[in-house]
Amino acid sequence: MAHAPQIRIPATYMRGGTSKGVFFNLADLPEQAQQPGPARDALLLRVIGSPDPYQKHTDGMGGATSSTSKTVILSKSDHQDFDVDYLFGQVAIDKPFVDWSGNCGNLTAAVGAFAINNGLVDRDRIPDNGIAVVRIWQVNIQKAIIAHVPITNGEVQETGDFELDGVTFPAAEVQVEFMDPADGDGALFPTGRLVDQLEVPDVGTFEATMINAGIPTIFIQAQDLGYTGTELQGDINEDPAALARFEAIRAHGAVKMGLINDVGEAAARQHTPKVAMVAPPRNYQASSGKDVLAADIDLSVRALSMGKLHHAMMGTAAVAIGTAAAIPGTLVNRAAGGGERKAVVFGHPSGSLRVGAEAVAQGESWQVTKAVMSRSARILMEGWVRVPADSV
Repeated sequence: MAHAPQIRIPATYMRGGTSKGVFFNLADLPEQAQQPGPARDALLLRVIGSPDPYQKHTDGMGGATSSTSKTVILSKSDHQDFDVDYLFGQVAIDKPFVDWSGNCGNLTAAVGAFAINNGLVDRDRIPDNGIAVVRIWQVNIQKAIIAHVPITNGEVQETGDFELDGVTFPAAEVQVEFMDPADGDGALFPTGRLVDQLEVPDVGTFEATMINAGIPTIFIQAQDLGYTGTELQGDINEDPAALARFEAIRAHGAVKMGLINDVGEAAARQHTPKVAMVAPPRNYQASSGKDVLAADIDLSVRALSMGKLHHAMMGTAAVAIGTAAAIPGTLVNRAAGGGERKAVVFGHPSGSLRVGAEAVAQGESWQVTKAVMSRSARILMEGWVRVPADSV
């Protein structure tokens, strides 16, 4: 019996923020995977090692968590005034699908470095020393992102002393600006209200702020579900009933936001929307053992990604947090103490993070011009990934 040989594909394994994933230059993919469709999805699933009923990703590059089961495809931009087109694929762990419905804000921090290293940015835009401003077109949500990548002696600087809670070692700081971060073509608040009553059968009725910024996100108050907002992963992820309640909230919120027509469609759209709990600041101990003091944060946030509580905070959800915090009256703003804010520091399971946003009232609606935060990125490995030839 003949068996298919393995093929090898140039790839780079990178950490961006508190996530990591496999990065590809579009031109390096097998021809049939250079276009969206089943062949591309099949390839990325095999690269990551999904679907894996054991949920370990032993036979792939994935890390069996939502933060580490990610893929990125980059190409020189077809859009005027941009350097690189950035497409993100969130690979399901135990199911055979790739979710293309949103962006990954954490991996965005690595896009500029990959683009520079792979010749996708014109050489005259890269200083010998200083900051390279990389103009990124985010394909999933059709938005502009600006990455400020440090350069030393003409090369991307990856080492440094910038510390990011949720990442073990310090690295060079990469500032990322999410321009006009309202997701897609929809309204910032798809229901037209800052706070809604979200009715979830067999769970309850909750106040909710539903926002399209960075990534569609449903914010609820931790106390309404019996939580404090200081929970760590084990407190949620080891409770199947709790996870089921959060998924029900996510599905019904997605319908109310107009993202899906029926709650049954939520299972095929796991990446978006996100669900996050907010609470006023209080002291707690982060997963690393670090003490997070109420005096040092404005609020606490716990967010779920791909059905599990995230170990830190998704970058796109941080954009949603900063945006909602800047708008008086939202649940996020209320948890932070109310009033006008241009930045907040929020606590998450691994520590804290600062994010800024600029919001402007336009009559009865709001416009957010940009959200800004700092992350870091580093190449972990580069070379080729190998997959069986019949995977594509």
